[in-house]
Amino acid sequence: MPKVGMEPVRRKALVDAALRVIGDHGSLTVTMSDIARRAGVSPALAHHYFGSKEQLLIETVRFLLRQLRDNAVAALGQAITPRERVSAIIRVSFNADQFAPQTIAAWLAFYAEAQRSEETRRFLVIYARRLRSNLLAALKALCPDDAAERIAEGAAAMIDGLYIRQSLKSAPIGITASIALTEDYVTMQLARTGK
Repeated sequence: MPKVGMEPVRRKALVDAALRVIGDHGSLTVTMSDIARRAGVSPALAHHYFGSKEQLLIETVRFLLRQLRDNAVAALGQAITPRERVSAIIRVSFNADQFAPQTIAAWLAFYAEAQRSEETRRFLVIYARRLRSNLLAALKALCPDDAAERIAEGAAAMIDGLYIRQSLKSAPIGITASIALTEDYVTMQLARTGK
């Protein structure tokens, strides 16, 4: 009989283990046994909590998105001006939790999976829309709507591109440099609008 109150703890351990195993492998070709072993539980218990590897992977994507959302809400709550809000979104995008090598590898594996899995694709579309919406809301207070749209798209593309570059490991770029590059882009684009 399972211990009362252990389900949330074990589910979280399995999600954390999934991130680490996917990050180590660089793909979703891991097994439920690999993940369970890393979490220190039996494969049967992992199946009990999630039903299938696919459901565990979906919960792992949800976890990353919740973590990103929670970090964004906290950072935006401290930002006062629209420009500070843009900077907060950029900083959160390169937060150490999100920019860790294993997490980056997991994000890229999920992007690859999105080509085959409608559910994974749906979650990644949510991420992209949320990032764009947050950037756009702050930028519209700083420049005309058409410029805000263009700058938001460019900043989001830079964020995603810097993740890809980081995953290559041949020319890694750190958190501070990634933030600075994205900030420079936004500052330059805002200056072009004359605002």
